[in-house]
Amino acid sequence: MKNFWDERYSGEEYLFGTQVNQFLMHQKNRLIQGQTCLAVADGEGRNGVWIAEQGLKVYSIDASRMAQQKAQRLAKTRGVSMQFEQADLLQWAWGENRFEVVVAIFIQFVAPADREYLFKAMQRCLKPGGLLILQGYTPRQLDFKTGGPSQLENLYTAEILRTAFAAMEIIHLAEHEDEIQEGAGHKGMSGLIDLVARKR
Repeated sequence: MKNFWDERYSGEEYLFGTQVNQFLMHQKNRLIQGQTCLAVADGEGRNGVWIAEQGLKVYSIDASRMAQQKAQRLAKTRGVSMQFEQADLLQWAWGENRFEVVVAIFIQFVAPADREYLFKAMQRCLKPGGLLILQGYTPRQLDFKTGGPSQLENLYTAEILRTAFAAMEIIHLAEHEDEIQEGAGHKGMSGLIDLVARKR
C-alpha cells in the first residue's frame, strides 16, 4: 500500500491540489485555536496545513514518505508548523483521549473490516467532547468516476456511518452530489457524504 501511494504522489504536482477540502473549510467555525488535531491520512498536507493556519496544533499522519515530503514543503511555504509521522494506520498506536479534533477526508483505501478498526481507533483517540470531521464518497461515485475507490465495499452510506459512530452525538450527516475541484485526483461531479460528530 505504501509503495502504491509513494508512486501516486511522486510527481511534482500536488495530486489533490494545495487548497483545503471545501467541506472541511465550511467547518471552520467549529475549530478553536490551540486545539490538538489529528489529520488522518493527510497525504500532501492540503488539509493539515489549512487546519494549522487556523491556529490548531496539527499532527499529520500518512503512510507515504513522498506525500509527507510534499506536505512539509507546503507547510513551510505557508509558514505553519506541524508534526508529521509516516506510519501504517492499521499498525499505528492511536492511543486514547489524545486529540480534540480528528479530521478524516477521503480515507477510503481500506476494506470494511479494516475500516471498522480505523473508525473505532478514531473515536478512541478523541478526547470527550472532541469532534470528528469526515468526508467520503458514496456508491453514487461509481457512476461519476471522478476520484476515489472503485470498490463498492469501500464506499460510505449514511447507514454505515450512523452505525459506526452510534456512540457519538451526530451533529451533521448528509449525502449529496456536488462538483469538486481538488487537483487531478478529485475533479468533477461527485457523490459525497459528510459527517460531523462529537464524542460523548
